Amino acid sequence: MHNKSEREAVLLEYSHDFRLVAASLAVSLMASFTGLALTRGISLLSETHRKQRIAMASVALGGGIWSMHFVAMLGLQMPILFYYDALLTLISALVAILMVGVALLVMHYWPRTSASVCIAGTIVGLGIPAMHYIGMLGIQLCKAVYTPVGVVLAVAASVILGIGSFSIAYGERTHRNIILSTITFGVAVFTVHFLAMAGTNFLPTLQSSNVAAGIDNSILAMIVTLISFVICGAFLLSGVTFWPNEKFLPESGYPEPKEPMLASDGSFQANGSDAAPTTFAIPYEKDSRILFAETSSVAAIRAEGHYTIVYVGLNKLFCPWSISDAAKRLAGSAFVQCHRSYLINPSHVTGFERKKDNGVCFFENNPPLGKVPVSRSRLSNVRSALGL
Repeated sequence: MHNKSEREAVLLEYSHDFRLVAASLAVSLMASFTGLALTRGISLLSETHRKQRIAMASVALGGGIWSMHFVAMLGLQMPILFYYDALLTLISALVAILMVGVALLVMHYWPRTSASVCIAGTIVGLGIPAMHYIGMLGIQLCKAVYTPVGVVLAVAASVILGIGSFSIAYGERTHRNIILSTITFGVAVFTVHFLAMAGTNFLPTLQSSNVAAGIDNSILAMIVTLISFVICGAFLLSGVTFWPNEKFLPESGYPEPKEPMLASDGSFQANGSDAAPTTFAIPYEKDSRILFAETSSVAAIRAEGHYTIVYVGLNKLFCPWSISDAAKRLAGSAFVQCHRSYLINPSHVTGFERKKDNGVCFFENNPPLGKVPVSRSRLSNVRSALGL
């Protein structure tokens, strides 16, 4: 903030290199896509793999916030030379990564509700300006001074855009929403930086408090270039694997390996014959392999974008079928479609509640599933399947 002596001092004029401004936006978007793409499907992984993916996504998003800031700062042009305090520069990066990590832990370990989305979005929204102002505090040989309006605008915009990004990303876990949230989050980081800079002025100081431990622009450029290169590589790898590619499915000329089938108690059973799995075996992915679950062991199938989640006991499994594919392939089996997003196995239903125009099926033996809505148009079919 400005005090009287600062108002009387001569403020430094500064400008930005718009090529680096554009580069900072590109870095922000690539890091946002990489981090958010890594979070997709985390809930289906084992505890160890889930933590690893959250850590990777935190580094991608938090590191992207930091990289965007310092790519833009490389484009900051002032009439004096200036340095960055090495310790404060490192702390700013760690703060960004830590706060993103906390937000992702909230999203993937707490019940996913509107409140948890707002909490996670707020944490990230506070983390972006925290990283920015800590990084600015590290500038040596000149001092950044801020207007109250600039600080309030930057923080408010960051929180609002953070909540918006997480609402989109976790509203529906589809490819479309990941891309939309990438744009929202990437633009949020970019916008917050330049809103904060619009409310910032610089005053020259006589000397640095610790020039020996400083980082000049040439060293910073090398560090940021290396990190940006890593972000670009991660972005390309994420982009290649983001959309499923049928070319990489096994060719029909080679026999499929016989995989164990998941029974209702969660144990694996070998297929009893040399024949391929039956038509009613439901495929799911685990540890980069395609396995199969017995239909009798499956309590329900829920739509998840272009894919589905299969509920077997305490397990939530990722199935490559869409909900419409599942309905067609399981036609003639015991499964009943009770809602546009759900197929249920009546033998696993432990209770039914009739509402005014619809209903609810309870699955008390399948805690991850809990209860499933029954739409009005499918109510009679479900009641018939349950013998009601």
